[in-house]
Amino acid sequence: MLLGVNIDHVATLRNARGGSEPDVVQAAYICEQNGGTSITTHLREDRRHIKDEDVRTLIKTINTKLNLEMAMAEDIQKIALEIKPYSICLVPEKRQEITTEGGLDVAGQLEKVSSFIKPLLDAGIIVSLFIDPTAEQVQASAKTGAQFIEMHTGTYSEAFGTEKEEEAFNALKNSAKLAQELGLKVNAGHGLNYENVHRMHEIEGLYELNIGHSIISRAVFTGLPEAVKTMANLIK
Repeated sequence: MLLGVNIDHVATLRNARGGSEPDVVQAAYICEQNGGTSITTHLREDRRHIKDEDVRTLIKTINTKLNLEMAMAEDIQKIALEIKPYSICLVPEKRQEITTEGGLDVAGQLEKVSSFIKPLLDAGIIVSLFIDPTAEQVQASAKTGAQFIEMHTGTYSEAFGTEKEEEAFNALKNSAKLAQELGLKVNAGHGLNYENVHRMHEIEGLYELNIGHSIISRAVFTGLPEAVKTMANLIK
């Protein structure tokens, strides 16, 4: 498995005071140097952490791949078509949420999703759909033309260590199997941390894990190089 590091909360810390510290470009460089195989940023509609200029700078400076998380917003689609990141991950978005609360309802808006991602696919950008691990959402995703799904691991992460863990984990495992049978590649992320990430090894064929908050949280105490390196070693 590969490790995509989400650096959104480096920008959150920067924005708390304004200015340029900590520098998201430097953070991306450190992540790459210590085992990160891609850099993920979520350009939210309210620009609460990552800004337009961040993604425009990162696309020119990183040595790995930029994965741009985005909602179905025309202005952000325009930016994606302008900068052409290696990949985009389409996510649901609510202004009032603290973080992404669930997967994209592809099944309920199949035509809209398919239409929105077509220009991105035509531009040569790899498209992933962030979905809850259900057969209905996997099957719908396979109809859109997207090459990847990213399974929302939040339910598993919250259930880890409880009696609900196996049910949540099996939903991930079964969805990954179905997705691969339908020709989709599979990523996963949300809520994964240093304690629960090891079970991802039990899911055959996972391509990449996208992890941010737990890495940045650990970095407060250990430094970013150690935080990324430790997580990269856990998922190898």
